[in-house]
Amino acid sequence: MKDKILNWLNLILVVDVFLVLFGFGWFAIAVIGQATGVPLGLDLWHQLWQPLFNPAIGILMGGAILSGAISWISRKFQSNQ
Repeated sequence: MKDKILNWLNLILVVDVFLVLFGFGWFAIAVIGQATGVPLGLDLWHQLWQPLFNPAIGILMGGAILSGAISWISRKFQSNQ
């Protein structure tokens, strides 16, 4: 059961990493476009920051901490047995 939960958590974190990387790439390209006068969606990115990218970063950090804590606790219990 623990392994299945960890596998799902890791899958969600991998998808989340790619979402965060996509958001960063979009932001970087949109800022360059804004500086050159080409509209590449910076306004849309700003609208999606609060409801999409900000929680994705929080989930990524929380999931990484949770995954590390579960692995650490699991190793502690295995070494005691």
